[in-house]
Amino acid sequence: MKRYAFPRLWAPERLAAMGCALLLAACSSKPPVPDWQMNAQAAATKATEAYLSGKARVEQLEWERARAEVARTGRADLLARLELMRCAAKVASLEVGPCERFEALRPDAAAPERAYADYLAGRVSPQQLPLLPEAQRKVAASGDVATLAAIEDPLSRLVAAGVLFQAGRASPAVMAAATDTASAQGWRRPLLAWLLLQAQRAEAAGDAEAAAALRRRVGIAEQGAAPVK
Repeated sequence: MKRYAFPRLWAPERLAAMGCALLLAACSSKPPVPDWQMNAQAAATKATEAYLSGKARVEQLEWERARAEVARTGRADLLARLELMRCAAKVASLEVGPCERFEALRPDAAAPERAYADYLAGRVSPQQLPLLPEAQRKVAASGDVATLAAIEDPLSRLVAAGVLFQAGRASPAVMAAATDTASAQGWRRPLLAWLLLQAQRAEAAGDAEAAAALRRRVGIAEQGAAPVK
């Protein structure tokens, strides 16, 4: 899935195969993309967007659809990758906690997926770093805001910021970058999480003016929001 820089469920050739099937008769000899792949990708994308927007009911339904489609393959390793996608979105929104569904599948997960899960939990080892996606690997190594800002994909950027927060390495500049990223995408859930974090830090530092400004932004973000359950 090109939009999200998580461990992939589908090979890069998937989009090319779809393009051939839909647009070019000359490519008709290529095998069709299995229905489960297309259905699972669509459901996982909708579920992630719903989660980030705070639409809990839609999120739950779409994750259930995605899991059902992947389960058709009988492959625990693919199901483990799917669970990592959900956990990564939670880390981006500062929803810290064990990735329980993945952990149940860890024995059948590949080494890159195990490394990514440990990275999301803030306990990746130096030996695992080469197994991470390039963007996350660079941020894990440096921890600086410039490297974070260089990540093109907004959700990947938020994931990296969330991991830095878990590791106690989120500077004010990192928190501001994460807030700006969520704001630009209109993702209420991570936006509220990062704004509230910044407000709490400002209050703890005795900066009442900055805290009040951040609280006002929280109020604006909450206007018209779907209930977050």
